[in-house]
Amino acid sequence: GITVFVIGHVNKEGAIAGPKVLEHMVDCVLYFEGDQHMTYRILRAAKNRFGTTNEIGVFEMMDSGLKEVENPSEMLLSGRPTDAPGTCVTCAMEGARPVLAEIQALVAPAAGTKPLRSSNGFDYNRASMLLAVLEKRGGLKISQCDTYLNIIGGLTLEEPAADLAAVIAIASSYLDKAVPDDMAAVGEIGLSGEVRSINHLEQRLSEVQRLGFTQCMVPAHRAGELKPLPGLTLLPVENIAQALKLLVKGK
Repeated sequence: GITVFVIGHVNKEGAIAGPKVLEHMVDCVLYFEGDQHMTYRILRAAKNRFGTTNEIGVFEMMDSGLKEVENPSEMLLSGRPTDAPGTCVTCAMEGARPVLAEIQALVAPAAGTKPLRSSNGFDYNRASMLLAVLEKRGGLKISQCDTYLNIIGGLTLEEPAADLAAVIAIASSYLDKAVPDDMAAVGEIGLSGEVRSINHLEQRLSEVQRLGFTQCMVPAHRAGELKPLPGLTLLPVENIAQALKLLVKGK
Protein backbone atom coordinates (compact mmCIF):
# COMPACT_ATOMS: atom_id res chain seq x y z
CA GLY A 1 0.00 0.00 0.00
CA ILE A 2 2.99 2.36 -0.33
CA THR A 3 3.57 4.31 -3.51
CA VAL A 4 7.22 4.73 -4.51
CA PHE A 5 8.44 7.15 -7.17
CA VAL A 6 11.65 6.11 -8.90
CA ILE A 7 13.31 8.94 -10.79
CA GLY A 8 16.38 8.43 -12.93
CA HIS A 9 18.36 10.46 -15.40
CA VAL A 10 20.26 8.96 -18.33
CA ASN A 11 22.96 11.12 -19.92
CA LYS A 12 24.13 11.14 -23.53
CA GLU A 13 26.57 8.30 -22.91
CA GLY A 14 23.76 6.09 -21.63
CA ALA A 15 24.91 6.22 -18.03
CA ILE A 16 22.68 7.04 -15.10
CA ALA A 17 23.62 10.35 -13.55
CA GLY A 18 24.29 10.72 -9.84
CA PRO A 19 21.87 12.01 -7.19
CA LYS A 20 23.36 15.51 -7.21
CA VAL A 21 22.28 15.90 -10.83
CA LEU A 22 18.77 14.81 -9.87
CA GLU A 23 18.66 17.44 -7.12
CA HIS A 24 19.04 20.16 -9.74
CA MET A 25 16.28 18.68 -11.91
CA VAL A 26 13.52 18.80 -9.30
CA ASP A 27 11.85 21.66 -7.45
CA CYS A 28 12.30 20.34 -3.93
CA VAL A 29 14.56 17.84 -2.15
CA LEU A 30 13.42 16.41 1.18
CA TYR A 31 15.84 15.03 3.75
CA PHE A 32 14.79 12.94 6.74
CA GLU A 33 17.39 13.59 9.42
CA GLY A 34 17.94 12.34 12.93
CA ASP A 35 20.23 10.44 15.25
CA GLN A 36 19.44 6.75 15.53
CA HIS A 37 19.80 7.00 19.30
CA MET A 38 17.20 9.78 19.60
CA THR A 39 13.45 9.73 19.10
CA TYR A 40 13.27 13.06 17.25
CA ARG A 41 13.41 13.34 13.46
CA ILE A 42 13.66 16.43 11.26
CA LEU A 43 12.08 16.62 7.81
CA ARG A 44 14.02 19.30 5.91
CA ALA A 45 13.18 20.86 2.56
CA ALA A 46 16.69 21.70 1.40
CA LYS A 47 15.86 23.17 -1.99
CA ASN A 48 12.76 24.74 -3.48
CA ARG A 49 12.96 26.98 -6.53
CA PHE A 50 9.50 28.46 -6.16
CA GLY A 51 9.23 29.06 -2.43
CA THR A 52 11.08 29.44 0.83
CA THR A 53 14.11 27.26 1.44
CA ASN A 54 15.29 25.17 4.36
CA GLU A 55 11.85 24.70 5.90
CA ILE A 56 11.73 21.99 8.56
CA GLY A 57 9.22 19.85 10.34
CA VAL A 58 10.06 18.19 13.66
CA PHE A 59 8.60 14.79 14.49
CA GLU A 60 8.88 12.36 17.38
CA MET A 61 9.05 8.63 16.77
CA MET A 62 6.32 6.98 18.84
CA ASP A 63 5.17 3.36 19.06
CA SER A 64 2.31 4.19 16.68
CA GLY A 65 4.52 6.13 14.23
CA LEU A 66 5.67 9.70 13.76
CA LYS A 67 3.98 12.48 15.75
CA GLU A 68 4.45 16.16 14.91
CA VAL A 69 6.21 18.33 17.48
CA GLU A 70 4.33 21.62 17.41
CA ASN A 71 6.79 23.47 19.64
CA PRO A 72 10.36 22.47 18.66
CA SER A 73 11.97 25.10 20.91
CA GLU A 74 10.29 23.75 24.02
CA MET A 75 11.23 20.21 23.01
CA LEU A 76 14.88 21.06 22.42
CA LEU A 77 15.17 22.84 25.79
CA SER A 78 13.46 20.11 27.82
CA GLY A 79 15.76 18.61 30.42
CA ARG A 80 18.07 21.63 30.39
CA PRO A 81 20.21 21.71 33.54
CA THR A 82 19.92 24.66 35.91
CA ASP A 83 22.90 26.52 37.36
CA ALA A 84 25.29 24.39 35.31
CA PRO A 85 28.38 26.04 33.78
CA GLY A 86 29.04 25.58 30.07
CA THR A 87 25.58 25.99 28.60
CA CYS A 88 23.91 28.86 26.77
CA VAL A 89 20.73 29.19 24.69
CA THR A 90 20.57 30.84 21.28
CA CYS A 91 17.89 31.24 18.61
CA ALA A 92 18.52 29.84 15.13
CA MET A 93 16.42 30.31 12.01
CA GLU A 94 15.37 27.04 10.41
CA GLY A 95 13.83 28.36 7.21
CA ALA A 96 11.22 30.89 8.34
CA ARG A 97 10.89 29.33 11.80
CA PRO A 98 12.89 30.56 14.82
CA VAL A 99 14.04 27.66 16.98
CA LEU A 100 15.79 27.89 20.33
CA ALA A 101 18.82 25.64 20.70
CA GLU A 102 21.06 24.86 23.64
CA ILE A 103 24.81 25.01 23.12
CA GLN A 104 26.92 23.08 25.61
CA ALA A 105 30.66 23.42 26.04
CA LEU A 106 33.23 21.66 28.18
CA VAL A 107 36.70 23.09 28.74
CA ALA A 108 39.16 20.97 30.70
CA PRO A 109 42.96 20.90 31.16
CA ALA A 110 44.61 19.05 28.28
CA ALA A 111 45.55 15.48 29.11
CA GLY A 112 48.33 15.39 26.51
CA THR A 113 50.72 17.73 24.76
CA LYS A 114 48.20 18.49 22.02
CA PRO A 115 44.82 19.82 23.20
CA LEU A 116 41.78 18.04 21.84
CA ARG A 117 39.05 19.85 19.90
CA SER A 118 35.64 18.32 19.27
CA SER A 119 32.52 19.85 17.75
CA ASN A 120 29.14 18.14 17.32
CA GLY A 121 26.46 20.06 15.43
CA PHE A 122 28.67 23.15 15.11
CA ASP A 123 31.12 23.82 12.29
CA TYR A 124 34.57 22.68 13.44
CA ASN A 125 36.50 25.42 11.64
CA ARG A 126 34.21 28.12 13.01
CA ALA A 127 34.54 26.69 16.51
CA SER A 128 38.34 26.83 16.18
CA MET A 129 38.11 30.44 15.06
CA LEU A 130 35.93 31.36 18.04
CA LEU A 131 38.41 29.71 20.41
CA ALA A 132 41.23 31.80 18.93
CA VAL A 133 39.20 35.02 19.16
CA LEU A 134 38.19 34.21 22.74
CA GLU A 135 41.81 33.81 23.77
CA LYS A 136 43.13 36.82 21.85
CA ARG A 137 40.30 39.29 22.48
CA GLY A 138 38.75 37.84 25.62
CA GLY A 139 41.92 37.12 27.55
CA LEU A 140 41.04 33.51 28.41
CA LYS A 141 43.99 31.12 28.15
CA ILE A 142 42.25 28.15 26.57
CA SER A 143 44.92 27.17 24.05
CA GLN A 144 46.19 24.46 26.39
CA CYS A 145 42.74 23.11 27.24
CA ASP A 146 40.65 20.35 25.72
CA THR A 147 37.44 21.88 24.34
CA TYR A 148 34.23 20.10 23.44
CA LEU A 149 31.22 21.77 21.82
CA ASN A 150 27.83 20.12 21.43
CA ILE A 151 24.40 21.17 20.15
CA ILE A 152 21.60 19.46 22.07
CA GLY A 153 18.83 17.72 20.17
CA GLY A 154 20.73 16.71 17.06
CA LEU A 155 20.49 20.14 15.44
CA THR A 156 23.22 21.52 13.20
CA LEU A 157 23.81 25.25 13.62
CA GLU A 158 25.36 26.57 10.42
CA GLU A 159 24.58 30.27 10.74
CA PRO A 160 26.87 32.82 12.43
CA ALA A 161 24.07 33.96 14.77
CA ALA A 162 25.07 31.20 17.19
CA ASP A 163 28.63 32.58 17.62
CA LEU A 164 27.91 34.68 20.71
CA ALA A 165 26.13 31.87 22.55
CA ALA A 166 28.97 29.47 21.71
CA VAL A 167 31.55 31.91 23.08
CA ILE A 168 29.47 32.44 26.24
CA ALA A 169 29.13 28.68 26.77
CA ILE A 170 32.88 28.13 26.33
CA ALA A 171 33.75 30.99 28.68
CA SER A 172 31.19 29.76 31.20
CA SER A 173 32.83 26.34 31.30
CA TYR A 174 36.35 27.80 31.49
CA LEU A 175 35.43 30.18 34.33
CA ASP A 176 33.19 27.55 35.97
CA LYS A 177 30.44 30.14 36.25
CA ALA A 178 26.89 29.31 35.19
CA VAL A 179 25.00 31.47 32.73
CA PRO A 180 21.71 32.71 34.26
CA ASP A 181 18.90 30.30 33.39
CA ASP A 182 16.77 33.12 31.98
CA MET A 183 19.47 34.47 29.64
CA ALA A 184 19.92 33.83 25.91
CA ALA A 185 22.40 35.26 23.40
CA VAL A 186 22.31 35.97 19.65
CA GLY A 187 25.00 37.59 17.52
CA GLU A 188 27.89 37.00 15.14
CA ILE A 189 31.50 37.29 16.31
CA GLY A 190 34.14 38.90 14.10
CA LEU A 191 37.89 38.32 14.20
CA SER A 192 38.35 41.54 16.14
CA GLY A 193 36.03 40.25 18.85
CA GLU A 194 33.19 42.57 17.83
CA VAL A 195 29.57 41.43 18.03
CA ARG A 196 28.01 41.96 14.62
CA SER A 197 24.40 42.19 13.50
CA ILE A 198 22.32 39.23 12.32
CA ASN A 199 19.16 38.88 10.26
CA HIS A 200 15.63 38.25 11.57
CA LEU A 201 16.59 39.62 14.97
CA GLU A 202 13.03 40.67 15.85
CA GLN A 203 11.67 37.19 15.14
CA ARG A 204 14.40 35.58 17.21
CA LEU A 205 13.71 37.86 20.18
CA SER A 206 9.98 37.15 20.01
CA GLU A 207 10.70 33.42 20.26
CA VAL A 208 13.12 34.01 23.13
CA GLN A 209 10.45 35.99 24.99
CA ARG A 210 7.74 33.41 24.24
CA LEU A 211 9.79 30.66 25.90
CA GLY A 212 10.05 32.65 29.13
CA PHE A 213 13.56 34.13 28.92
CA THR A 214 13.87 37.53 30.57
CA GLN A 215 17.27 38.72 29.23
CA CYS A 216 19.07 38.38 25.94
CA MET A 217 22.47 39.56 24.72
CA VAL A 218 22.18 41.34 21.37
CA PRO A 219 24.51 43.38 19.11
CA ALA A 220 24.79 46.85 20.61
CA HIS A 221 24.31 48.83 17.38
CA ARG A 222 20.94 47.15 16.78
CA ALA A 223 19.57 47.47 20.30
CA GLY A 224 18.28 51.02 19.83
CA GLU A 225 16.09 50.18 16.84
CA LEU A 226 14.42 47.11 18.32
CA LYS A 227 10.87 47.26 19.63
CA PRO A 228 10.68 46.59 23.38
CA LEU A 229 9.12 43.27 24.32
CA PRO A 230 7.26 42.90 27.64
CA GLY A 231 9.32 41.01 30.18
CA LEU A 232 12.47 40.80 28.01
CA THR A 233 15.49 42.92 28.89
CA LEU A 234 18.00 43.46 26.10
CA LEU A 235 21.68 43.37 27.03
CA PRO A 236 23.57 45.21 24.26
CA VAL A 237 27.21 44.17 23.85
CA GLU A 238 29.75 45.62 21.42
CA ASN A 239 32.39 42.92 21.80
CA ILE A 240 33.13 39.69 23.61
CA ALA A 241 34.92 41.55 26.42
CA GLN A 242 31.63 43.22 27.38
CA ALA A 243 29.82 39.89 27.09
CA LEU A 244 32.30 38.27 29.47
CA LYS A 245 31.84 41.12 31.96
CA LEU A 246 28.09 40.50 31.96
CA LEU A 247 28.73 36.81 32.52
CA VAL A 248 31.12 37.41 35.43
CA LYS A 249 28.84 39.98 37.08
CA GLY A 250 25.84 37.71 36.58
CA LYS A 251 23.57 40.44 35.28
